[in-house]
Amino acid sequence: MRILLADDDTQILRALRITLSAYGYEVVTAESGSAAIRKTVDTHPDLLVLDLGMPGLSGMDVIEAVRGWSAVPILVVSGRMDPADKVRALDLGADDYVTKPFSTEELLARIRALSRRTPAAAGPSEISFGSVRVDLAARRIIRLPDGSDIRLTPTEWRLLAALLAHPGMLVTRDTLLHDVWGPGTTDTGYLRLYIGQLRRKLEVDPGCPEHLLTEHGMGYRFVP
Repeated sequence: MRILLADDDTQILRALRITLSAYGYEVVTAESGSAAIRKTVDTHPDLLVLDLGMPGLSGMDVIEAVRGWSAVPILVVSGRMDPADKVRALDLGADDYVTKPFSTEELLARIRALSRRTPAAAGPSEISFGSVRVDLAARRIIRLPDGSDIRLTPTEWRLLAALLAHPGMLVTRDTLLHDVWGPGTTDTGYLRLYIGQLRRKLEVDPGCPEHLLTEHGMGYRFVP
């Protein structure tokens, strides 16, 4: 597994490179936001571990740029403790957020969790239901039969992918909150809001959904 580490602190980069290499990971490093974007394009990492406070292009800029063309998992590792920074990073497309300082064990656990959620493990890359065709690899949704594009926000994409990865199965509220918004998130209002938005964009009749179903008191289910 190839990991791209992006941080302007050379001591942190060196320490993480040595630690992750010792656990068998192939490590590539970048010391600025522009270098992180360039090396994501050049090296095709399996995971991007990203600091937010880098010179030039910030970590937020990197997330937004990378999410324009890639679904590579992004783990933010930052000293910023303001919840607004975490929410913005996750809304832009980050998959998880760890606050510095952190333990090696926690970082490795987060990396393992994200590696289990890569698109390759999520089943087929194209799924059709109702009047839409979803291409998860290309992050594109086409409305049938006219072929028009349906645009989703990064958060909508993460929620849809989490449901489509388990067709016919109940996905609990806690699982979706953890996978989409990160550990410690408990506000189910996020789910109701974004499920409603997905239904308006993807269901033929949003008021009577056939594919994105609510299991009251438990979670949600995608029915192909």
